[in-house]
Amino acid sequence: MTTVNELWFRASEANQQAEQAYHRLTERYDPDLEFERGRHVSRRRFRTLVDRVAGTGAPYGAHTIVYRPDGSLLLVRHEGIDMWVLPGGEVEADEEFQEAARRELAEEAGVEVSYDGLAVLTRIGIECAQYTTWGVLPVFAAQAETIEPTVSDPDGEISEAAWFADLPEDTRDRADLLRWRERRFEP
Repeated sequence: MTTVNELWFRASEANQQAEQAYHRLTERYDPDLEFERGRHVSRRRFRTLVDRVAGTGAPYGAHTIVYRPDGSLLLVRHEGIDMWVLPGGEVEADEEFQEAARRELAEEAGVEVSYDGLAVLTRIGIECAQYTTWGVLPVFAAQAETIEPTVSDPDGEISEAAWFADLPEDTRDRADLLRWRERRFEP
């Protein structure tokens, strides 16, 4: 009797959800930039990410690039990875990506914004031994309406929020953010 490998099956379900999420996002928005990335993870982490992707299509949630007219960007300090990152996080069940990004922004930085659309859409391939899946990472663009950040992160992962004209060296995806800002603010 043949047994179906449960993790392989779950990864296949996740692939289908990721494909649907990608198409919903590209039908609704025209992203400024698109990237493809790959990550090798442990089996335990793979299971976690497969479950997230199977639920929403997004292994790492939805995020927001918050900018001011002078080109400075809002970043938050994520203590779990010891880096400056964009505000954002997991998408809850039956929540749209932009709703999740807005909720996470409110928790992690507390600024009011006006959303412009989809800044970056990344397809992230995830591998573990012989298993693979992929998911989307939507990053929305929003102009700040208020500029004084206030952190009220219920998870306790975010310790600080600050504006940066020059991004710190320990900014996650720094090159991608600089590329987006250059495109957005080029004369």
